[in-house]
Amino acid sequence: MMGSALRRKATLTLAVVCLSLLPVSQSVAQETGTEYRLPAPELMALVDAPRTPGVSLSPDRTTMLLLLRPSLPSIAEVSAPESRLAGLRINPRNNGPSRGTAYIGLRFRDMTGREMEIRGLPSNPRIRNVRWAPNGEHVAFTHELVDRIELWVVETETGQARRLMNQAVNAAYGTPFTWRSDSRTLFVRTIPAGRGAAPVAPEVPTGPVVQETAGQAAPARTYQDLLKNAHDEALFEHFATSQLMRVDLSGSAVPVGEPSLFRSVSPSPNGEYVLVQRTHKPFSYIVPASRFPTLIEAWDTEGNLVKEIADLPLRDNVPPGFGSVATGVRSVSWRADAPATLAWVEALDGGDARAEATERDRLYTLAAPFSGSPQAIATLPLRYAMVIWTEDGFAMPIEMWMATRQLRIYSVDPDNPGEKTTLFEFSMEDRYSDPGQPMMRQTQWGTYVALTADDGRTLYLSGQGASPEGNRPFIRRLDLNTGETEQVFRSEAPYYEVPIDFLDDDRLLTRRETNEEPPNYFVRNLSDGSVEAVTDFPHPYPQFAGIQKEAIQYERDDGVTLTATLYLPAGYDAERDGPLPTFIWAYPIEFKSADAAGQRRDSPHQFKRVSYQGAVPWVARGYAILDNAAMPIVGEGDEEPNDTFRDQLVANVKAAIDEGVRRGAVDPDRVAVGGHSYGAFMTGNLLAHSDLLRAGIARSGAYNRSLTPFGFQREERLFWEAPEIYFAMSPFMHADKVNEPLLMIHGAADNNSGTFPLQSQRFYAAIKGLGGTARLVMLPAESHGYAARESILHMLWEMDNWLETHVKNAEPRDNTAGGISR
Repeated sequence: MMGSALRRKATLTLAVVCLSLLPVSQSVAQETGTEYRLPAPELMALVDAPRTPGVSLSPDRTTMLLLLRPSLPSIAEVSAPESRLAGLRINPRNNGPSRGTAYIGLRFRDMTGREMEIRGLPSNPRIRNVRWAPNGEHVAFTHELVDRIELWVVETETGQARRLMNQAVNAAYGTPFTWRSDSRTLFVRTIPAGRGAAPVAPEVPTGPVVQETAGQAAPARTYQDLLKNAHDEALFEHFATSQLMRVDLSGSAVPVGEPSLFRSVSPSPNGEYVLVQRTHKPFSYIVPASRFPTLIEAWDTEGNLVKEIADLPLRDNVPPGFGSVATGVRSVSWRADAPATLAWVEALDGGDARAEATERDRLYTLAAPFSGSPQAIATLPLRYAMVIWTEDGFAMPIEMWMATRQLRIYSVDPDNPGEKTTLFEFSMEDRYSDPGQPMMRQTQWGTYVALTADDGRTLYLSGQGASPEGNRPFIRRLDLNTGETEQVFRSEAPYYEVPIDFLDDDRLLTRRETNEEPPNYFVRNLSDGSVEAVTDFPHPYPQFAGIQKEAIQYERDDGVTLTATLYLPAGYDAERDGPLPTFIWAYPIEFKSADAAGQRRDSPHQFKRVSYQGAVPWVARGYAILDNAAMPIVGEGDEEPNDTFRDQLVANVKAAIDEGVRRGAVDPDRVAVGGHSYGAFMTGNLLAHSDLLRAGIARSGAYNRSLTPFGFQREERLFWEAPEIYFAMSPFMHADKVNEPLLMIHGAADNNSGTFPLQSQRFYAAIKGLGGTARLVMLPAESHGYAARESILHMLWEMDNWLETHVKNAEPRDNTAGGISR
């Protein structure tokens, strides 16, 4: 029996390898050239709609900083020169990140709604890394120019902005600056003086690139943008090396230590020490910089070594499994409740989640001057997640275990370690039982600790408040002695109201919205229930205001409860207008509990958000939309969710279609499905294994799981342990069964782990070679999510054209089969 099983696995493995070797020339052949296209006016208007500002609150919660967002960048900006090194994407011209969005302006607003203009901002500002000083009197930020990055500050009282220093900031590797607790000093990473030009690649190779393994297992995910050769190593060192400077508000800058590859820099709460983590060689070509060797040290503020905490080796041999971690010191940081005490965690099980162990992690502390031995304050049976400190004599370590979805929060005395007390224990999947997270407050040092009262007896908790009627955010007071709770606030219909923070004992800042009203900020009086508006952000896309939205629930054939948000065109009436072509947008999620899979994850009172990244815009094109249609993949007990992945996917989409038909809104003969990333993977599977759909749209997906052999999503088994699962779940392996039209869109510079552009190219080549109907669109310079205006508009044009051709105006089929048919 074992011999025959091994032969079956070997045959299956050989089939996977052979299929993966389809000629690449097929997959990249360009059949038609095209320029960027513009979608229908209603879709185009959504892309160009004004963007609502971001909001940042001052530490004392008296002032809002409005962060003005720009319109979408042009393809010229997105396709600018970029160095992809060790998992980083760097703008080689200004030594900052090449991706992401910069703000184009700042404004102050107080809690009465009075606004203050900020004067002296640079012309054409490109603002990132906005940070309040701990006392709230200043805001610091970086301003990006073409060839350098500058550090600026704004005085809160006057609204006056100014450049703080002449030296150029290095923002290529980690956070470029951090405030000291005195609110007068910043530690800033700068370009080293006299650095010179970037290394030039040799015109002639000096030798081969060689990697070698000597028998030690070193599984690694399929990371992108890795170092490839010695020249890449030199470029990484060039761009990532910084000179740390101590800068005061007068602009005076003093070097701290020597130039180095600073991974992180964190002043102690009392400002007397600096926790420094520095990357060093040997580098790796199979893992990103986050796993390179790291020297962890405590310095004084002049840059002198006080204590070496650890020198971690290259972390390229972390065992497989989502609960596996590197051995040695990890998650090192300052205790938020102490002047200068370090805390970190170390694995007790070799970092191996697959190892049997009753103790997994141990939490340590070490107080300045760091000359004693580390003190163990908690030993954890599961994997450490984080610790929340208080100023009331206890800390709250949090542990979790992904395989069982367990989460526990303990209480321990960090200064007199003893027995730990379990405060909460629940399943991460069980949203209805989630007690909420501790609320936080700022200390005198600018650190954050749990919000407590009554000398630490009372703990404040806030959460989403998931319930069968939808999310109802809340604040509760928990009596730690009795375990009893008292409700301070809970969102009430017809609003969806999220508590942000207390302004004082009787006033709460909230963000409130309804189906028709966009989110805005309010001050709520907890005594009389009155509210006063702080912001008045307008409806971002009034042309969509009349669309119909309903949160719906239904069941699949095995009784699992499912949810979706149904959008219908303005003025639509099912009896009068009949069923509509339908577009389903979804993303599969694995569960260990069928009950948890059926819990609601939304609110019927949330604003009608219309994002061009999903399916909702097509409600304006005459479609019924089933948005965020639940796609739970359940595996209870010893069963793994993915053992029946395909069957459950088909059952989910069949239930969604049946519910839409029951309501009279969905035409079952004209239904498309779509998704992004894992949703694209879902789409490929649904087209391969059901006859429920007329077409699919798959964006930035992975379709051949043999190319992600050390696990994917929440699948922990390796390819060699479960090749039949990898084969069954890979749409590429079943390309001969894809007989509905499939549109694939992929960013040509996708940097997401596992979704190499090659995944879409090979899947398209397979469908084409087997005579199927498919279209592959590679968006130049785009990453996993698309950014350029031209790319977004063209994406919408492609999707609209596909839906109009293959769904709305498709010829009727003779019948619609259900379930798995191929």
